[in-house]
Amino acid sequence: MAPADTPLSLEALRLDPEQATAAIVESLRKIVLEEMRRRGAVVALSGGIDSSVCVALCAAAFGPEHVLAVLMPEAESADETLALSQLVADHFGVSTVLENISALLEAAGCYRRRDEAFRRVLPEYGPGWRAKIVLPSLLGDDRFRLFAVVAESPDGERREARLTAEAYREVVAATSFKQRTRKMLEYYYADRNHFAVVGTPNRPEYDQGFFVKNGDGAADVKPIAHLYKTQVYQLAEHLGVPETVRTRPPTTDTYALPQSQEEFYFSVPYETMDLCLYAHNASIAAAAVADAVGLSENDVERVFHDIEAKRRATAYLQMPPRLVQPIPEIEH
Repeated sequence: MAPADTPLSLEALRLDPEQATAAIVESLRKIVLEEMRRRGAVVALSGGIDSSVCVALCAAAFGPEHVLAVLMPEAESADETLALSQLVADHFGVSTVLENISALLEAAGCYRRRDEAFRRVLPEYGPGWRAKIVLPSLLGDDRFRLFAVVAESPDGERREARLTAEAYREVVAATSFKQRTRKMLEYYYADRNHFAVVGTPNRPEYDQGFFVKNGDGAADVKPIAHLYKTQVYQLAEHLGVPETVRTRPPTTDTYALPQSQEEFYFSVPYETMDLCLYAHNASIAAAAVADAVGLSENDVERVFHDIEAKRRATAYLQMPPRLVQPIPEIEH
């Protein structure tokens, strides 16, 4: 990272990609091969920047022949998801397996349960409609922010309705089948090949609880959880991730309507989030951050407050299973 006296900018998050890659590769080999005694890695490849970088790192650490990329599209995945995933796998020479999870999700009631929740607040929602859930911006004022469903009818008409707390919880619970189903299949292929499961969260996602417990939050090793999103892009360029992936805007790829991570969770662009999180972690005052991120001092304070609020709200997601009484013989 940049020296402490460097004016705050994205340069504060500049890293030496060659050095960072070497350190991650060495750690992956130590953790997976020596400590876990696994032969390689399984990565759920989505065509996004994070999973693509993880595939590249694992290929460098274990050799492409010891990396399996699992491609798991479903009925509501973006049209380009599968093609981009295969592009990355081919580029780094790793094997792929395709598992369309639509039937599993249908059997579990993922779509039905979610749609029933949508209809509680938007009765006209029905077959052929597409939807996503969004949060209002946290910038500009201190209003209480609630999720809303944005839905599009088959003829292209858009409707929006605020989600009740009950409907929101049901939507999240139902859509979480997607992440948990994928993780089930990842561990199937990991067990079958004696590989480790690689998690793909970056630092803001890991810090802010932007994952599903026992879904995309479950893994044996998380090689980029210490890296800000900006730094992941730096590694992507260094590792040669295809440009079409590096220039694709970050998405959730969870709902039928296109949805950015900003509108769903972070409420600010990832570059702004990176700098605010970095500054908050370094105890840099909001007044010193405002110019660097192009926000007012009050808005930076709102982002800082939101960071802490999300840490409190998602602390449960980070907790391992708890024992009522310790079992010292197998404590690690």
